[in-house]
Amino acid sequence: MLEHHSPLIENPRCLLLDLAQRRDVRDALRLIVDRIAASKSVALTRIWLRRPGLGCDTCRMRPECPDRSECLHLVASAGQSVVEPERDLTKTQGDFQRFPIGVRKVGKIAASGKPLEVQAIEGEHSWIADPAWFQAEGIRGFGGQPLMHRDKVLGVLAVFSRSTISEEDFDWLRTIADHAAASLGNAMAWEEIESLRKRLEMENEYLQEQLNEDHAFGEIVGKSASLRKVTEQIDLVAPTDSTVLITGQSGTGKELVAREIHRRSARADRPLIKVNCAAIPRELYDSEFFGHVKGSFTGAMRDRVGRFELANGGTLFLDEVGEIPLDLQSKLLRVLQEGELERVGEERTREVDVRIIAATNRDLKAESEAGSFRSDLYYRFSVFPIELPPLSQRTEDIPLLAEHLLKAVARRVGRESPRLTKANITQLQKHSWPGNIRELQHVLERALITSRSGRLSFDLRDDGNKPSTDSAANSSHQDDNVMTEQEVRALEAENIRRALQKCNGKVSGDNGAAQLLGIKPTTLASRMKKFNVGRNSNS
Repeated sequence: MLEHHSPLIENPRCLLLDLAQRRDVRDALRLIVDRIAASKSVALTRIWLRRPGLGCDTCRMRPECPDRSECLHLVASAGQSVVEPERDLTKTQGDFQRFPIGVRKVGKIAASGKPLEVQAIEGEHSWIADPAWFQAEGIRGFGGQPLMHRDKVLGVLAVFSRSTISEEDFDWLRTIADHAAASLGNAMAWEEIESLRKRLEMENEYLQEQLNEDHAFGEIVGKSASLRKVTEQIDLVAPTDSTVLITGQSGTGKELVAREIHRRSARADRPLIKVNCAAIPRELYDSEFFGHVKGSFTGAMRDRVGRFELANGGTLFLDEVGEIPLDLQSKLLRVLQEGELERVGEERTREVDVRIIAATNRDLKAESEAGSFRSDLYYRFSVFPIELPPLSQRTEDIPLLAEHLLKAVARRVGRESPRLTKANITQLQKHSWPGNIRELQHVLERALITSRSGRLSFDLRDDGNKPSTDSAANSSHQDDNVMTEQEVRALEAENIRRALQKCNGKVSGDNGAAQLLGIKPTTLASRMKKFNVGRNSNS
């Protein structure tokens, strides 16, 4: 016959009513342990929740842990010690702040989903983790209940009693555990919904920003051999999840290639998130890549999702990766290798599934060999390298590319798109294009804005002050030489002859010499008369 005992829970109905009014899960768990611990018969009551494995290096149960991916974390505790009355048992730190799943009594409850109910403890038991504490505190009964929600164990509620525990007490303990589990499950579902809502808001905000930006081009345009090689590489790598490193001069269209790879991949229905590594302040790299929690640093007014989480399931385009500071590259490498990250100010480890496309105009291989860029990060990026040719090596693409860009520019500035003439194309193809496609777009936009009567006049300047069209500077004279008036006249006359020759003697109109020279037909006629130059260009 069991000895007389004090109730395990004082007024359990009142506890359930108060529990139903709690909206915050941590408040509810705190309420449970405080109310149970208020009973004179209770020495200690605790709640552990199932969480990702953290703090493994300092955990006293590390040798017993079979799987460090997750464990039980102590989140609520209360009680009163008769041995050490001043001891604070509300702290969630200590030897038993973590329990491996399946290890000891608490871990086995979590693994099996079955309660451990001992009305009266007699003799020695292998499941008792600290026999000396049991004896000193006079522990007589134990109740361990799994917090079950939809057949999943969310945590464990444990009560250590100095008196025997009745069946009625166990019934109430099961009921309280069920209510706590329901609250936990609902809260987790709400948090997941809220997290998805915030993520969709962030993705939408990001995509809106991208739509508002002026992208250089909307699709790959051209049919040159060098461009065909690039598109063949895109076709090969796009269906895979391999990391791609896009190299090439500034303005060659690296972002366009990244977008095309993403568009043709299995991740096309998920976002493509862009990070300009050169534009991120050094002190904000961690926050930008991995996110942060509210209050983690000055100015962190709210939780923020990092670019890796935004791109989860999709593609992350890291532009100008060569600009990432050397001492911060190790943090990026860890995420690429492990697929795990922690937000700034948060201990929780989050898993991400992201395909990486990197781009740079620098020689990362040479920099890695020189020690200014991590070699292991370089090799992680360069699984599949794609090198974009400069525009000067694909001049045969200029007609199609110029036509495409001119239409896009005309739509944006609200003008009709003028027709590119043969003379226009010839002039564009003769330019060296140090700024590549970006420069071509700017030249076309400037010409469209300044054009009159639909005629385009290009302002082309090469580096080194070398004009790209036929002019006096193309002669054998050096820039520091001074020409006589007679020499200038001779050069100008020769330039007019060449223009007439290219245009088959046509002076005005489309494909005429005046249009090629960028002057009015009347001006050209006057100069032809002045220099005695005939239409057949031989006089």
